[in-house]
Amino acid sequence: MKAMVIDRYGKIPMRMTEMPTPEIAEDEVLAEIHAASINPIDFKIRDGKMKLLLTYQMPLILGNDFSGVVAKVGAKVTHFKVGDEIYARPRKSNIGTFAEYISIHENDIALKPKNLSFEEAASIPLVGLTSYQALTDILNLQAGQKILIQAGAGGVGTFAIQLAKLMGATVATTASEAGASLVKSLGADEIINYKTEKFEEILENYDAVFDTLGGKILEKSFAIIKDGGKIVSVSGMPNARFAKEYGSGMFKTLLFSAASYKLTALEKKHNVDYTFLFMKPSGDQLQNIANFIESGKIKPVIDRTFSFQDAQKAMEYAESGRAKGKIIVKIR
Repeated sequence: MKAMVIDRYGKIPMRMTEMPTPEIAEDEVLAEIHAASINPIDFKIRDGKMKLLLTYQMPLILGNDFSGVVAKVGAKVTHFKVGDEIYARPRKSNIGTFAEYISIHENDIALKPKNLSFEEAASIPLVGLTSYQALTDILNLQAGQKILIQAGAGGVGTFAIQLAKLMGATVATTASEAGASLVKSLGADEIINYKTEKFEEILENYDAVFDTLGGKILEKSFAIIKDGGKIVSVSGMPNARFAKEYGSGMFKTLLFSAASYKLTALEKKHNVDYTFLFMKPSGDQLQNIANFIESGKIKPVIDRTFSFQDAQKAMEYAESGRAKGKIIVKIR
């Protein structure tokens, strides 16, 4: 099969090559990939920034979510059959959606929303699961609560705004002037122009923050949270609590504890609960998301679609930071 791979870590271009079509275990399906999407974790893996948490063999096929069709099923697969149209985020140990085929556990897939094309469906799994787990599993967001969602015009932000509004929350978000009309159309109640305004000087007494940027932006978010509030981040530093839950071992736990000392100090100062989210695959949650989409409550937001041959150009465009919504690679 054709696949886009890297041969070593670093800011190097992907190359297209022939790779073996994956074999499937008895509880897996072989999926024929029709479309995949670009996500920030693709850059982090490529650059070697995830090596403390994830170990891969080279050459490595990049890509972390997809839509496609079931081409083959394992002997113990019970919920899917050949020909089913599906979408999924594969397990972190088994990434590789910038390819013609992937093997994937049946628990990690769901039927593709019927009202979406393959390209639209491919935009959903990673950002959908990330938002769902952040807002429901961690933040336990309730109707009437106030949440700040950073970078509202980005891939995660465009989904998270819609989900938070569906849950009955009041949503503030940061966006440029160019992205303001988009986030407003998705339901954002308050829009802060990050180029000319400082959200930490405008917002106060918020119940939650969903951070997608990390760094100083994350640190400033603690100041707007009410006593006992929560912050969840997909771009901040993992802390000792995460390391223990992830089973990272004593050395990595100490390492993460030292690296996240500033966030831990801010937690205590503001009496705020900080959680680093390392999203998990879930076919059941993807089915819930599909129900939202099929009922018209959430819609995909796509910036641009690239051909499989131009997957590297898609990565470069994503890294430019100009995209509003998701960037899709059409495999077939």
